[in-house]
Amino acid sequence: MRHLANLSLMRLLSWLVLPISLSRPARGQDLAPRAYLITPIRSNAITLTYGFSNGNMNLDGSVPVTDATVSLHTPVVSYVRSLSFFGRSANVLGALPYGVGDFSGNVLGSQTATHRSGLLPATFRFSVNLMGGPSMDVRQFVKWQQKLLIGASIKVLPPTGQYDPEKLINLGINRWALKPEVGLSRRWNHWLLDTYGGVWFYTENPEFFSHNAITSGVHRQTQSPMGSFEGHFSYDVRPRLWASLDGNFWFGGASAIDGKTNSLTTNRNSRVGGTVSFPVTKRQSIKFSYSDGAYIRYGGNYKNVSAGWQYSWITKR
Repeated sequence: MRHLANLSLMRLLSWLVLPISLSRPARGQDLAPRAYLITPIRSNAITLTYGFSNGNMNLDGSVPVTDATVSLHTPVVSYVRSLSFFGRSANVLGALPYGVGDFSGNVLGSQTATHRSGLLPATFRFSVNLMGGPSMDVRQFVKWQQKLLIGASIKVLPPTGQYDPEKLINLGINRWALKPEVGLSRRWNHWLLDTYGGVWFYTENPEFFSHNAITSGVHRQTQSPMGSFEGHFSYDVRPRLWASLDGNFWFGGASAIDGKTNSLTTNRNSRVGGTVSFPVTKRQSIKFSYSDGAYIRYGGNYKNVSAGWQYSWITKR
């Protein structure tokens, strides 16, 4: 019976690895309003964010497990800088998250739990405006008025973070993840509409739950591409004070172990939430956000809250 429970737990956690590894660091299921707005060139910002996610896992009968829950604390430090890219406004971003999580589930009537803490995969993003947002210095920017913006971005997650191939639950992903995306932003006076569409692509994890007493040899984990759409409708109360309603939808991304795909792991999920940001001083601001699962076919049905402090400045060179 213990061997059967171990095998069932192995199946459960093999599916858990994907949502946990990607939901936080990759921001694949997070909500990011105003991601394509324009800032003056040579603008810089450092952001410290704390996020907390808590909820259950909808496994859709793929494994004999009930009451599967996840609780994850995620502090993140990030830096972003704006620049001119062939005369267009652009920016580069780097983020380093840390995760502290507890995972539990009832496997064949036996309650099982585990704890993990360590670095999550780093995140790097480059975005560039394609229409409506030329590169501008501060003097030009204060005279500019936004109408329609169209931009593109590429987000990359390298195979970094805490990872042990002998364990099923890992905060690192041991593979590359890449997301090209196109975004649109349209302003009407105080109102702003943002929409994005992108696709996540994943390389192979060559050592998934390998070299241990339960499963011998080396196992390969792959995942099909996962599409995502995101929308935000926000209102400027006054400069730097705004609030938004947020929503997204992602689909696909079925996982496979050693070439055997489990169709029950196909995502078709959505989240809704809200964000508010307000200034503290000329260079500092605070942002709060909340989101919850609206429809979760497979994966994590989490409630997520986050708070972030940002310090921004503009350099001469």
